Amino acid sequence: MGYTGVILVDKPRGPSSHQVAAWVGKMLKSDVGHSGTLDPMVSGVLVVMLGKAVRLAPLLLIHEKEYVVCMRLHADVPRERVEEVVKQFTGRIYQRPPRRSAVKRALRIRVIYKIDVLDVQERLVLLKVRCEAGTYIRSLCVHIGNVLGCGGQMVELRRTKSGGFSCEESYTLHEIRDAVETGNISAISAMILPPEKAIADIPKIVIRDTAAKAIANGAILAGVGALSVEKFSQGQSVALVTQNGRLIALADSLFNSEKIECGKPGLIAKSTRVFVTPDSVS
Repeated sequence: MGYTGVILVDKPRGPSSHQVAAWVGKMLKSDVGHSGTLDPMVSGVLVVMLGKAVRLAPLLLIHEKEYVVCMRLHADVPRERVEEVVKQFTGRIYQRPPRRSAVKRALRIRVIYKIDVLDVQERLVLLKVRCEAGTYIRSLCVHIGNVLGCGGQMVELRRTKSGGFSCEESYTLHEIRDAVETGNISAISAMILPPEKAIADIPKIVIRDTAAKAIANGAILAGVGALSVEKFSQGQSVALVTQNGRLIALADSLFNSEKIECGKPGLIAKSTRVFVTPDSVS
């Protein structure tokens, strides 16, 4: 029997993200997907989606990320100067993917929300970076080194957070394998988070149970099926949940939330990904 949900894996250095996700899928006998590729030599939290939770991929892929990176400078630079330059890299920055990247090397804009200098030892600089998804930390290190005038490069990288998920909540491949080999169903179940955990920062529309069944059958949500709405704009992705918090579907909103009147006629959101079957909705 396959599982549905999200499992946080502490990816080791060596294998690719695809290999790690495939191993987890084989162990748990589930279809899998993952959010946010980590290069083989990068470690840290990898969000692996199981079963129907794979449909969460578009949302999880855009989660902001946090990294701890070790950068080597090519000359001695005072810590005060490093901190001064690093501050210049917060906000919107231009980046071109590194040559070893698998994607097209087009110039792009990414947002760095915060950078902290954690430690400096001789030419090694330890940074914590909170950034928009798709930010290239390897390129960031090169650019910081260029501004410092001495050059620099990334020597080690670990992803510590992906959205609201952290490496402290993650499990190693050995821990997952041990639970599977010993048949510890309760341990496995504790590792797998429900899909609802992945939508904490997504605007929600709370719907009636009757509307949930209709949506599971492919209907578009009407105002009469809505009990409450959080703030969102027209065209924004929203989560349709029941009163007890069960995720029914992701949908595109047809109006700004201010224009929606719960309990009134009129279509308000069109489902893009449904996570339940009609039979599973009472």
